[in-house]
Amino acid sequence: MKHKWNCVRTEMNAAKRLWGHMEKEKVRELRTLVEAHELSISHGDVILLDQRWYVTHSGLLRCAHRRRCSGIKTTIDRRLSDPATNRWVFRAVVYGPGKLKAFSGYGDADPFNVSPAVRGAEMRVAETRAVNRALRKMCGIGVVSIEELGALSSTRKPDDQLSSPNRNGSLRQNGSERFQPRLRDQLCLLIRQFNLDANLVKAYAADFCGMEVLSEASRESVESFISHLSAAARENRDALVCKLNSYAQPVEVKL
Repeated sequence: MKHKWNCVRTEMNAAKRLWGHMEKEKVRELRTLVEAHELSISHGDVILLDQRWYVTHSGLLRCAHRRRCSGIKTTIDRRLSDPATNRWVFRAVVYGPGKLKAFSGYGDADPFNVSPAVRGAEMRVAETRAVNRALRKMCGIGVVSIEELGALSSTRKPDDQLSSPNRNGSLRQNGSERFQPRLRDQLCLLIRQFNLDANLVKAYAADFCGMEVLSEASRESVESFISHLSAAARENRDALVCKLNSYAQPVEVKL
């Protein structure tokens, strides 16, 4: 029992370092998740986005392993899928110890409910969403996984129809040039997940895209930067922070 409480204390300290000050209610919610399911903040099992907790695919897999998951089976629901429009529906079945118990879940994905960064990979997204739902049932986790979030509701148009490209390939929306809201959400997620300085990330992104300001960058350039930032943060966060610090404005000292 003492070891368990030490682990919980360690994870809560990791959360404080990653997300800073949090409301008491959010701290209680996180502590409950960590205690009940042995989720790890330092391993990226949980993410805080827009003041809501989400579990990750990797966190669910680790939780299922501890509960002695014996196998996962996925199948395409061909009745509901439509390859011509890149709409895919998967059914996933997660088996408990010895396959005595089975937990199923469905996941769907199409160009309307995935982010531009994974546009074209709807099949893989749908499979991951189905597996996550089945894993959450097996582990008894009521918190939605971050991979299950849709980019847009089904009643709205995809991003490409909301904005039209201008001459240099950037996106124009409401009379101003800026990258798509869903890309911004992905960037904010990375900043929060790895506790990065938002202003330095913005400066780095503009330089990476070859623009004076990030709002002038094309969608493809921003997508490329997000992929680069995610890989760099996961491989060596300290090296990434050093790189970001190089974009800090020097402070003039008056003598």
